[in-house]
Amino acid sequence: MTDTLRLKLGISYDGTGFHGWARQKPKGGEELRTVQGEIEKALSLVLRHPVELTVAGRTDAGVHAAGQVAHVDVPVESLAQRSIDGDPTRLVRRLSKLLPEDVRVRSCEEAPRDFDARFSALRRHYVYRVSTDPAGPLPTRRRDTATWTRPVDVDRLNEAAAMLIGLHDFAAFCKPKPHATTVRDLQSFVWVDASSPLEPQVLEAHLSADAFCWNMVRCLVGASLMVGDGRRDLGFIAQLMKETQRSSAVPVAQARGLTFVGVEYPPEEELAARAAVTRDRRE
Repeated sequence: MTDTLRLKLGISYDGTGFHGWARQKPKGGEELRTVQGEIEKALSLVLRHPVELTVAGRTDAGVHAAGQVAHVDVPVESLAQRSIDGDPTRLVRRLSKLLPEDVRVRSCEEAPRDFDARFSALRRHYVYRVSTDPAGPLPTRRRDTATWTRPVDVDRLNEAAAMLIGLHDFAAFCKPKPHATTVRDLQSFVWVDASSPLEPQVLEAHLSADAFCWNMVRCLVGASLMVGDGRRDLGFIAQLMKETQRSSAVPVAQARGLTFVGVEYPPEEELAARAAVTRDRRE
């Protein structure tokens, strides 16, 4: 059996030109451009060995990341090449020369064997950025700032957000996946005014949870924006929390406003236990 080393990668990307994180190959067609596909291709080329990444949080098409985390197991002998000399941190420079400009491996380090980028995570953090300015976002921020065509009240946004915090079944806000739970612990959801003289009427939603379902963040944002702009009242949120399946009344906010900003893990001695608990929940 080949000796392997587990590496922890810190990753950032502009999701505009990607079909999401996960590698995809449509039936009868060429493989779509994905973040996972680009990094695995470059890393396999450097190490001269096929690799497969496990990520903290899969992002949808058009969604960005500043603090994404993934792990990968690589043969020790592959890291012993002359240009790497067993030092995984040297992969950062090597990969920067191979990867396209819209994706970067920002860090690379040896990880404990019990570390799992997905299942060891305690919580994930997202930021959603949106402009309600009639002129729209600054051209220099058009890729990471969504537009909302109606003025909103920040206090009403936060009233709606507060109703969603806690351990709930978020079925109304999630695209269904077979045999997957929609129960999540939303630990924080707050809206802040991020306006500046150059960027008036910009808002940011900051959300943290143990994990998020498919489309969940964008649906939480969309639902609260409808309360914030006055088209819905707080009873709308209360009713959604009673639903047991995806609600067509919830708008999915634009992908471009969403950025995965970070993920937290427990101390090394608690990694295995955390992964076991998370796997049990998912199954």
